[in-house]
Amino acid sequence: MYQKDFIMRMLEMIADLIALLLGLIKKGDLTQAHKLLENAYRDFLKEDASFFRNLPKEKLTEDLLTRHNYTNSHLKILSELFFAEAELNIAKGDKVNGLNYYEKSLLLLEFTEKDSNTFSLSNDSKIRSLKEKIKISMQ
Repeated sequence: MYQKDFIMRMLEMIADLIALLLGLIKKGDLTQAHKLLENAYRDFLKEDASFFRNLPKEKLTEDLLTRHNYTNSHLKILSELFFAEAELNIAKGDKVNGLNYYEKSLLLLEFTEKDSNTFSLSNDSKIRSLKEKIKISMQ
């Protein structure tokens, strides 16, 4: 019970953080958004951002689940951070890295949804949105 409450609070906190990050990006305060994002990796996942950035897409879930003992909740948080990372890169004009982070975010979100026992309308919507962003970024 306590663990579920803790996970729910973490997911709520990450949602608030992502909203703040997206607001900073929209305002054009990319430096502040970058700093906040860098800290978020350490605060929520206890690793530097570079650790996650260097993980190849092909081994992302396998490495995190088996070698680092992350849970699906960790992967959902990382998916959200990768989404924010993608938005930040797109705002900076770096479509290649933006696309890479959209793809990593989608991969993690689809993995956690497949492993989940319940259907989430918000996650389904997020998956569709990510697929559309990837399609647009590839053009």
